[in-house]
Amino acid sequence: MTASHSRAAEVADKLALVRAQLAAANAGALRLRGVDWFAWITAGGSSAVLHTTDHGVAEVLVTLEEACILTDAIEAERLRAEEVPDGFTFHAEPWAEPELRERYVQNAAGGRTVLSDRSLNGEQPLPNALRQRRLVLGAGERERYRVLGREAAEAMSETMRQARPDWTEFQLAGAGAHALWRRGIHPALVLVAGERRLPAWRHPTPSSDPIGERAMLVFCARRHGLYANLTRFVSFGAAPVDDQRALMEVEATGLAAVQPGMSLSSVYHALDAAYRHADREAAIREHHQGGITGYRAREIVASPSTATQLEEGMAFAFNPSFTGVKIEDTFLLGPEGLENLTFDPGWPAADVHGRMRPLWLEAQTC
Repeated sequence: MTASHSRAAEVADKLALVRAQLAAANAGALRLRGVDWFAWITAGGSSAVLHTTDHGVAEVLVTLEEACILTDAIEAERLRAEEVPDGFTFHAEPWAEPELRERYVQNAAGGRTVLSDRSLNGEQPLPNALRQRRLVLGAGERERYRVLGREAAEAMSETMRQARPDWTEFQLAGAGAHALWRRGIHPALVLVAGERRLPAWRHPTPSSDPIGERAMLVFCARRHGLYANLTRFVSFGAAPVDDQRALMEVEATGLAAVQPGMSLSSVYHALDAAYRHADREAAIREHHQGGITGYRAREIVASPSTATQLEEGMAFAFNPSFTGVKIEDTFLLGPEGLENLTFDPGWPAADVHGRMRPLWLEAQTC
């Protein structure tokens, strides 16, 4: 099956799922505004132009009879040619007459309820069953994710091997973004902390500080709507081996709890117990632990009460941390357990309970 036929088949399956939800809710239409849902329903298409907003330049409207891309005349032909597979019609209004889109939606809904991911003006939220289904990735999504994860990890390793102590955090972030863009990956988030700021902040947006003897680089790397999330460290002196090993044990306890049929909260409680065992009881309150990923960097963050049931086909990005130390990769839960999508065999790693986990890269200064 060609890539275009595979995407069209994926779209057909998803439209059937959406229409079943429409019928069950006795609703007239379902409207998807967010770039995340646009990517999901179009099997990897992008409606993003301005990358700092959840809303793109197009929406998808699904009724029992039609699946229509709602956009304006500026974007329609590009989207048709480059982003949207077979299975959709187009409604393109003049950019200066957005009211025509609203009229089209109301006519399509036939006076019945409109469901939406970002509900406005009396629209109703999407059914929870549909939101849950999005978390379980199909065969095509998993394959796109594998390629993304591998290339994001390559971009990370390339960047960290180039880093020098006199680089500023801005320079390291720029090199990371360049390595991602060069591979056709959107750097949705790039965090950097050097020696001075690393102990201070869990979410360090880059600054003009030199990175000094050590640095952390974090990617949330997006392509086809999917996010590969990973964190790596480089050290130009001795790396904190004891903290690395202790944190790996905490993470291993959490990852072992990721089992089909268990709840996301059970992973949180496993991590909580592991922090206590490591005599770092406060660490779980100092930063969130990550959770389910996919079409958002974090679809659902693990907490003591997140009852979401774990299933094969879900993706996860946990990020346990101590002060100045963190560990993070993106995993896919399959029939053989967790598959590390962001593993780079060329990066230094240690076997932790049968799973290879990243060490700090100890680099030369010359």
